[in-house]
This record gives sequence, structure tokens and C-alpha cells, in this order.
Amino acid sequence: MTSTPKIRVLVVDDSAIARRSITQALARDPSIEVVGTASDPYVARDRILALNPDVLTLDLEMPRMDGLTFLKILQEHHPIPVIVISSVTPAGSAMAMEALACGAVDVIGKPDGSQALGEVARSLAHLVKAAARSRRWVGAGGDSSVAEAPVTSHAATLATSARVILIGASTGGVEALRFLLPRLPGDLPPILVVQHIPPHFSRTMAKHLNEICAFPVREAQDGEELNWGSCLVAPGDFHMAMTKSQHGYRVRLTQSPPVHHCRPAVDVLFRSAAEVVGPEAVSVLLTGMGVDGARGMLALRSIGARTLAQDESSCVVFGMPQAAIKMGAAQRIVPLHQMPQAIMHAISGRSIE
Repeated sequence: MTSTPKIRVLVVDDSAIARRSITQALARDPSIEVVGTASDPYVARDRILALNPDVLTLDLEMPRMDGLTFLKILQEHHPIPVIVISSVTPAGSAMAMEALACGAVDVIGKPDGSQALGEVARSLAHLVKAAARSRRWVGAGGDSSVAEAPVTSHAATLATSARVILIGASTGGVEALRFLLPRLPGDLPPILVVQHIPPHFSRTMAKHLNEICAFPVREAQDGEELNWGSCLVAPGDFHMAMTKSQHGYRVRLTQSPPVHHCRPAVDVLFRSAAEVVGPEAVSVLLTGMGVDGARGMLALRSIGARTLAQDESSCVVFGMPQAAIKMGAAQRIVPLHQMPQAIMHAISGRSIE
């Protein structure tokens, strides 16, 4: 019986310590092989041609040529899945978000001085596997970060029967959100987003989305009320759930154990909404590797909520939506460029099946 070929990884980082740590971390997974390392993009260019890796891990702050410039060149001349390993400073987080916009598959934070890189070995291996399975998708009109006119007028949203819109995503999700959210109008029920993303990067993502959306977008705070016409993003490393309040619903943030090795986890949000909101929820599952969100979406559908899953052709990784579809949790399967209209149809209370 032929064994499955290992995922071949090239590690690009100017720090010898980082290269060694990343190599050791990935060596723990028997399905991954680090075939080489490079201290800067010029060395990396030659090693890519010689070694033909499946995935790159890329530091952004390097001498001679920064990682962001190298990423842009790669995507134009030699596209290859890239996982960015970035510092969690505000500047590093901003560069990481730009790297995702330029074609990086995902991002992971460099551990601080109190944390060994080996502690994130499982997360890094997961991202490498997702990257190896990924494919690029560009939204209608090209640049997914450019806001278009909302898909409907204010008057059309007044008849909504939905009390909340729930969105879950993982690999490829930052760009999917950057495409989707600016194309929604500003007078919708509260939107809650769980994106698998490291701590600190979630704040930068929310800040960027806030700049291009018709409604305010920011990181959620524990205990705050949900308000119409706003979007809250789960902070990295915190689960986000919904609870009832005197006047509606509140956000609850916890650091309970990871679910599906994820924190935040989509299932935590979806399951809580199934319990407290019931059929007046609309849930959306976007691109991502794994199964997070599928069971929570099934719980929502079983009590009458409306459920949408992104289709395979527009996913970077068709893992999470596929799991929901196979489970019978998704009422409708929608390409990303049609998801804004599908959400508006779903919140109207009309059947989406």
C-alpha cells in the first residue's frame, strides 16, 4: 500500500534560532517534512526552485528584502501556499493582515519570550496542512478589500425576522470576511464573527474591517449588549458565546478549553445561539479546514434557524463548510460572491431551501 507523500515545507526566517525551532516543531508531525531553510528571500528563491516545496513558512521582518515584498513577488511569478509567522506587535499584526490580502493562506504569531515555539507546534502543523490543501480564490471584481454598495436598501431590512447573524470561518476567512462584510448594509441585526486567528491579530482584523464596512466592527468585550447595526469579532484565544439579558442578548467571553483544538471556536458561538436565540438566528459557515461549526450549525438548523455554507469553488479550504453540508446542517450552499444576497434573503424570514 502506497503511503501518502509528506507535505514538504521550506522555512524562511532570518533568525537561526527561529528556523531551528520551527523545524523542530514541524518535525513532530509525521505527515510533514521540512526540506530546507532559508535566511532571507534571495536564498529562499533559489531553494524554492531546487526543492519545490509544497508550503512556505515566512517571516515578514528580514534584511535585504522584507517578507511582504517577497510574498508579492512569489504570488506573481511562482505562487505557493504561504504561512506567515509574524510578531504580535501592532506593526507586525498590520503587516500580517496585509500579507493575507496579498495571498498568504494564514498567519500565526511568534511566541513571546516566555513561550517556546514548540508550544505552538500543533497549531503550526494544522496551518501547514490547511495551506497544502488550499487554493486561491479572488472575489468578483478582484480586490476583496474594496467596499461596494450594500446589496439592499434600508427599507428592505425593516421586515427582518432575524435577531442575530452568526459567521464562522478559519483558513481563508480573513479575506472572505473582507469580501463579504463591506457588501452588507449598515442597518442589520447584530453580527457576531468567530474567525480562527491568534491573539492580537483579531484586533487588527476588526480595526481594518471597521474602516471598510457600513457598520462599526470591533473586538467583543465580555458582558456587552448586542446592538442592531454593529459587528463584534471574537478576540483571539477567547471563546465567544451568547447569553440572554434583560433587554436582549449579551456576549460572554471565556477561556474554557479549546474545541476542535480551536479557541475561539465556531461551535461555541453556534451552540449558544441555538440555546438562547433559537429560530431567529441566521448562521453562515465560511472557508476553513476542519469540522468546527458543523455540529453547532446542525443544532441551529434543527430548531428552525437559517443556515448557509460557502460552496467548494469559492473556498480556500473546503473543510468546515463541507463538514456542515455532509451533516445536513446547511440549508443552502452559496458561492462567496452571492453570500451577501443570500444573507439578506435569509434575514427576511423567507424560506432559503
